[in-house]
Amino acid sequence: MKKYLSLVKFAHTVFAMPFALLGYFLGVQLPDRHFDWKLLLLVVLCMVFARNAAMAFNRYLDRNIDKANPRTATREIPAGVISPQSALWFVILNAAGFIATTWFINSLCFLLSPVALLVILGYSFTKRFSALCHLVLGMGLALAPVGAYIAVTGSFATLPVLYGFAVLFWVSGFDIIYALQDDDFDRSMQLHSIPSVFGREKALRLSEVLHLLCAVCILVATWVAQGSYPQVNWLAWGAALFFTGSLVYQHLLVKPNDLSKVNLAFFTTNGVASLVFGGLTIVDLLF
Repeated sequence: MKKYLSLVKFAHTVFAMPFALLGYFLGVQLPDRHFDWKLLLLVVLCMVFARNAAMAFNRYLDRNIDKANPRTATREIPAGVISPQSALWFVILNAAGFIATTWFINSLCFLLSPVALLVILGYSFTKRFSALCHLVLGMGLALAPVGAYIAVTGSFATLPVLYGFAVLFWVSGFDIIYALQDDDFDRSMQLHSIPSVFGREKALRLSEVLHLLCAVCILVATWVAQGSYPQVNWLAWGAALFFTGSLVYQHLLVKPNDLSKVNLAFFTTNGVASLVFGGLTIVDLLF
């Protein structure tokens, strides 16, 4: 179990899970809806199954690339800890678990489940032909608040979509920062990423633009939430400002000629930002 949790970097679930829970609680706070533990469990299972499938497929597809890269050569598949066949079966089982779980939620979730899998699994191919791969990754995680809201209501709405766009720009921006570590390797392997195509300085500027768009979406979403849910007030605004501040902070950590704090910017800062934002906004919704 520890090997497979490491394979899919299970701790990184902290990025999207708070937004999925936010989408769920946006739905249950509507007048004609109510809190349901069973549905909440199904939403969490969908998140876990989908993310496991996406991460394991990425590791399976990139196994030879990871083996050639000194930074990633110790990952489970190239290191021989998990065989490629076992990783592929893990992908299949989690993808099947995701689709099966949506069946017990509602018909719209079930019908959209193949589309969601197409996005999150398709991301793994994109680095081979497009530097827009970061946006595809962001799109995959952006499905979290929208999908969780649909699980409760069976319909789309503006607010969860706004949170989805915030996640898209947020994840795309910090994935560019993470990709700075491999810009030379990506060029040598003819792989596409924004740092490998545009260089580190321009890549950081593009990341800043994406995070500016994220901040706008977060602030607009909070304003819309305050108009739609009377109980939303200062706590949600504090969460939005904290999240926006974390975007600024991670760009102060990383410089084109100094990547020593990439992991701090990538995991710690973004993980804390997601937990605090999601947690405080949900508390404001509930209380």
